[in-house]
Amino acid sequence: MATVVGLRFPLPVLGSVSVCYSSTFATTLSRAPIKKLNLKVKGPRRMVLGLGVSFFSQFMTMAGSMGSRSFFASARITGGPSVDEILKNVEWPEQFPFKEEDFLRFDETSDSLFYEAPRFVTHIDDPAIAALTKYYSKVFPPSNTPGVSILDMCSSWVSHFPSGYKQERVVGLGMNEEELKRNPVLTEYVVQDLNVNPKLPFEDNSFDIITNVVSVDYLTKPLDVFKEMGRVLKPGRLAIMSFSNRCFWTKAISIWTSTGDADHVMIVGSYFHYAGGFEPPQAVDISPNPGRSDPMYIVYSRKLSTA
Repeated sequence: MATVVGLRFPLPVLGSVSVCYSSTFATTLSRAPIKKLNLKVKGPRRMVLGLGVSFFSQFMTMAGSMGSRSFFASARITGGPSVDEILKNVEWPEQFPFKEEDFLRFDETSDSLFYEAPRFVTHIDDPAIAALTKYYSKVFPPSNTPGVSILDMCSSWVSHFPSGYKQERVVGLGMNEEELKRNPVLTEYVVQDLNVNPKLPFEDNSFDIITNVVSVDYLTKPLDVFKEMGRVLKPGRLAIMSFSNRCFWTKAISIWTSTGDADHVMIVGSYFHYAGGFEPPQAVDISPNPGRSDPMYIVYSRKLSTA
């Protein structure tokens, strides 16, 4: 049974969006799960756990001085490789290194109940939203491109697409129908709990773009979901996972709340890798004002042209 331990700050109100706290004061469901990755990078700089050694040592030292082995999941990347370099030339372990308990949450009650009431709020601050929208404007096909279809996974009342952006088909898949109805960019929507049923209700090779905004940390069956993403993407097309350090911490998976930003990049990259059928994942830091506003990271990959 999960327990709350080592509390140092007041817990957020249930249902509010807050900094994703580590297991120091969230849960003991998983102890240092990121160690299982034991990742290395080819080349002169060797990395362990997806982090520069100096970065990881720094936070382990800090945690030790606090009498705990854990550290804030909100910790910014202050040493070691940049986000853009973290996923380059990774030597992945042969087998997916995480266990079922790494995907447990502090709150294991029904997600349908948690998301039953609509939340017409944004979950990252305005500068982070603007940075994500700007990124989309650079990588999306031009508005009203014939034949283009987009899937916004874990969607809500806003998708942060460029202003006025339209395509013939933009599908939102989310948990709350009232939120999805309010989303102006969607041409259709599906209400589905991916943690109950990760099977996407779409034909093979249906979409040119798949997006997921600050929700990859809630997936309890990520490999199943990412395999489905690979199935419904058209060959050579793009999947974009964006995330910050903000979350409903009681619903985020244990491996997320017990690790930091650099680890999160590696975790999402591992989903693409072990799902199969994708090009090597890449990462980019689009944080607009480091240290002054919400950080924002992208991990992306394309479906193999031969998949």
